[in-house]
Amino acid sequence: MRWMPRHLVIGAGPTGSSLAEHLVASGETVRVVTRSGRVPTAGAEGIALDATDPEALARAADGATVIYDCANPGPYPRWETGWPPLAAAALSAAERTGAVLVTMGNLYAYGPVDGLISPDLPLAATSRTGRLRARLWHDALAAHKAGLVRTTEVRASDYLGPTVTTEHGLIARYGTSALAGRTARVIGDPDAPHSWTYVPDIGRTLEVVGRDERAWGRAWHVPTNPPVTIRALLEQLTASAGVDGPVVRRMPRAALTALAPFVPLLGHVRELRHQFDRPFVIDAAETTEVFGIRPSPWAEVVERTAAEWSSR
Repeated sequence: MRWMPRHLVIGAGPTGSSLAEHLVASGETVRVVTRSGRVPTAGAEGIALDATDPEALARAADGATVIYDCANPGPYPRWETGWPPLAAAALSAAERTGAVLVTMGNLYAYGPVDGLISPDLPLAATSRTGRLRARLWHDALAAHKAGLVRTTEVRASDYLGPTVTTEHGLIARYGTSALAGRTARVIGDPDAPHSWTYVPDIGRTLEVVGRDERAWGRAWHVPTNPPVTIRALLEQLTASAGVDGPVVRRMPRAALTALAPFVPLLGHVRELRHQFDRPFVIDAAETTEVFGIRPSPWAEVVERTAAEWSSR
């Protein structure tokens, strides 16, 4: 009998890997799609293909009940060319197979927000990356409303956890520097309250919304611990690892402005600077109320993250 996956996960980065682990632990059959065919967790099947190919992706999703798009085309400069074909292929595969489509998103699409960032806010992004994410969600939602697919999006704040590397966020750069005894040079205000979403909590949320029809047709936020400033987080990480407290230096705004025209990545970071210059706090109360998901204990988050990052 041909092996039939109930769940197709696109991407094996931190979120895709965490989701695959949760699904396998729940006894589900899982296929993970990557360019290399890498299997992120024992018990899952890995398949190598180009996820922007709608025909190949639909074949890989044959028999699946849920498709999870956890892929990332790479650094910000690649988003504008990399994301649209990925999203379009996933949407096409969901329409062809009848599987529910769950997309991993972020908070960029909201743009600058005063107060808590809740999922009912309008998508008013001012950055290129934010406007792109908003457009992709509107495309998926339009298909849902037209009855072509069933879809939902899960949004998280900046990732935190043992599997997060310097490729996945600025906080990993700051954390590994601090844990190695080097100065952490940060962008924005190191004392502004900021939400950090634990990657295993993202995996749990993705799994739940893929199964529950109450989730479909709208976006949901991942339950996240109360906000912690960059400085305080670095202090907690170094304390947990038993090393000297961090030296934190704020990167001058003028330096970022001067370098942005010459370094494409910094140009995108500059557009997103509002996320670090002011409070950036996610509101996921409705996810907890509806699905009963709560964030992992903060002490556990810090301890596991510090242990892994300090070993690098």
